[in-house]
Amino acid sequence: MDKSSRRELLHVGEQWSIPQKIEALYAALRNDGPALAFGESPFSDVPATCAVVIPTSGSTGSPKSVALSASALLASARASHAYLGAQLGDRWSLLLPTTHIAGVNVLVRSIELGTKIVDVDSSADFTAIVPTQLHRALHGDEKLLKHLVDAKAVLVGGSSTSPELLQSAAMAGINVVTTYGMSEMSGGCIYNGGALDGVEVRVIDGVIELNGPMKAIGYLGEDPFAGFFRTSDLGELHDGSLHVIGRADDQIISGGEKISLGTITDFLNAGSSQEFVAVGVPDIEWGQALAIASNGAIDEAQIREKLRSAFGLHVTPKRYLSNIELPVTSIGKPDRMKLMEIFGRIS
Repeated sequence: MDKSSRRELLHVGEQWSIPQKIEALYAALRNDGPALAFGESPFSDVPATCAVVIPTSGSTGSPKSVALSASALLASARASHAYLGAQLGDRWSLLLPTTHIAGVNVLVRSIELGTKIVDVDSSADFTAIVPTQLHRALHGDEKLLKHLVDAKAVLVGGSSTSPELLQSAAMAGINVVTTYGMSEMSGGCIYNGGALDGVEVRVIDGVIELNGPMKAIGYLGEDPFAGFFRTSDLGELHDGSLHVIGRADDQIISGGEKISLGTITDFLNAGSSQEFVAVGVPDIEWGQALAIASNGAIDEAQIREKLRSAFGLHVTPKRYLSNIELPVTSIGKPDRMKLMEIFGRIS
């Protein structure tokens, strides 16, 4: 491959200011500057069509570098704005890290609207958060709550959002738009269950597959994506609306019975002021055992009874961990791998 088909990959530093990131991203999108890696990547150059690189675990769980073109990122931003009815001059707030595609998308959308990005201390027309942030806004973070209430729309993605949390948000006056997507599709491409303009969605053997103009070039060092991108998520289509059931790897098998960790986590968090996370830990007797961690006190007998009543006798936690700081990923999702390590250290 000759040099003209490659471009330099510049790694965005943690010390970069938001204006610096915007300026460099604008140049990358116009192909007037190097491509940008928003996070760690072992590559120093990329295909000429690549504008942004996002590190991700990919569909296999192993570290990968997702290559995104300018056209894909702009298609994503424009489809989002079309859905939201955004106009030139509208403002986005950045409440997520730019090491994640959702944070980078806020930068791209602000470039498209010709406005400066604000933070939680200023009013914004639109913002994007994860369910954990929404939960905290509704349970004590008054500054964040006001910021979300004042926005025209609040995109909530990154993991499933329970119906109870959505109902609480609506009662508080927050206009939530649930989103589903991944780095390989330039972030959220399904809003409130419906596909954005240009997005194709299908479910094959229970697994969600996506296609559209915002699809990534591929993983650096691997063959480009072709056709539909097969996700790691289970879902169902009902009258054109996508219902995401959960990750295919979100289930554990304990004593021969399947248990959805996401479903248990959402159930325990519904209506609770404290946070819970369900994880699976290795167990000699059960193969995998259900374990529950929380940042507050745990009434073990009450939790057991609630879960048994809702899901059956097989959904009985074997281990508990209370009053800890729950580990999260860079975007604020529960970090189950770290929790498993913590449970392993105290076993």
